[in-house]
Amino acid sequence: MDKASPSDSATVLRDIPLLAGLPESTLATLNHRLAVGHHPPDKLLIIEEDWGTTVYFILQGWVKIRTHNREGREITLNILGPGEIFGEMAALASSSRSTDVVSVTPVTLGTLSSRDFMALVQQEPVVGLHLSQLMSKRLRQLNRRLRVRESDSVARVADVLLFLAEGQGRPSTQGVEIPNLPHRELGSLSGLTRETVTRVLRRLEQEGVIERVQGRTRRGTEDATALDDAGHRGAIRVPDLHSLENLLA
Repeated sequence: MDKASPSDSATVLRDIPLLAGLPESTLATLNHRLAVGHHPPDKLLIIEEDWGTTVYFILQGWVKIRTHNREGREITLNILGPGEIFGEMAALASSSRSTDVVSVTPVTLGTLSSRDFMALVQQEPVVGLHLSQLMSKRLRQLNRRLRVRESDSVARVADVLLFLAEGQGRPSTQGVEIPNLPHRELGSLSGLTRETVTRVLRRLEQEGVIERVQGRTRRGTEDATALDDAGHRGAIRVPDLHSLENLLA
């Protein structure tokens, strides 16, 4: 792994909501302790039941949080993208990992030792506040997903799109844009087949609920990690989030 350069603190760490509002001196210290690594798609980054000694910051790319049921079937619990973190629960509880984490796309991660992470939480109250807000948001999202789990395919895909919009949506004058992730991952997250997800997305596009657009990163450059099943770079725009929320009713 490489150390992030000092000049990266303003451009990389400021994009992480958990660290919003921290003094520049704290960001510089954190940046010095952050190790940066690059990983290919489908790499097992965290193994369930392993002891947690590291917290991960997603700098680029996407990962999925997964577990398996008694029959060995994979269940995707979450998909996280740039600016989000994982591994914090094991660090806070000083316990083993409760899930696997696998890269969905090429991913760049910043890693921080559990000890340094806990020191940050203790020294900077705003980080603890942001962490509480993050956990609350994830719990609300999980509760909503459980409520629509037995709904029809349209409601389940709409829920996943809302889920991604809340975590990675970028507002624009024409709506909210979310990365166009592989349909197999959207299917795993919604409990549907890839073919069903593709069919529902096509229907939502025909009805004007979503639109296909060129994908962009937060800094305005092309996002090579936002790829659909055919390998096409792009994003999904939702002109009105209420139209998705109405599909959950």
